[in-house]
Amino acid sequence: MRIQPAEERRIALPPRARIVPIASVMAGSLLTILPVIADAPLWPPFGLMMLLGWRLLRPELWQAWIAIPLGAFDDLFSGQPLGSGIMLWTLTLLVLDMMDNPAMWRDYWVEWLVGAIALAFCLAGGAAVVTLTTGGSVLMPVLPQIAISVAAFPFFLRLCALLDRWRLRL
Repeated sequence: MRIQPAEERRIALPPRARIVPIASVMAGSLLTILPVIADAPLWPPFGLMMLLGWRLLRPELWQAWIAIPLGAFDDLFSGQPLGSGIMLWTLTLLVLDMMDNPAMWRDYWVEWLVGAIALAFCLAGGAAVVTLTTGGSVLMPVLPQIAISVAAFPFFLRLCALLDRWRLRL
C-alpha cells in the first residue's frame, strides 16, 4: 500500500463549503454596482476585503492563482481598468503566501495590520493604474477610502468568520 502525500489526500467537502468563500468575494465585488453617487471614492473595495478576510482566516483555503479570476470579476464591475485587480490581487496573495510561516504568531492586531497594508497597497496601486491610463493625480482622493477600508476591515474579518462557521456546519 502506497502512502499518499498530504497534497494528494483531499477531504471531500460539501458544495456549500466550496462555494461560500468564492460567492462571498463575488458578492462583495458586485456591491460596486449599487447606485451610489459620490464625488470621491469612499466605498471600500468589498470584494478585496472579503478576499483578504478569507485569506487571513483560512490560508489553506486558496492558492494564489484564485486572485486571477476573482480579480477579473472585480475589474468587470468596479470600473477599474481590466487587469489592475488581477495584477494587484495576485501580488497581494503572493506576498501573503511568502509571509506565511508556521513559527510566526499572529493575533487580531497583526491580522488587522496585514490587512491594512494589503488594502493600502491595492487601493494606491489601483489609483496608480488609473493615473497611468487617464492622466492626472488621483492618489489624494483615495486616502479617505483607504482610511475607511482599514477601519471597516475588522468587520469583514468577523463576517468571514461567521460565514466560515456556517459553511462548515453539517
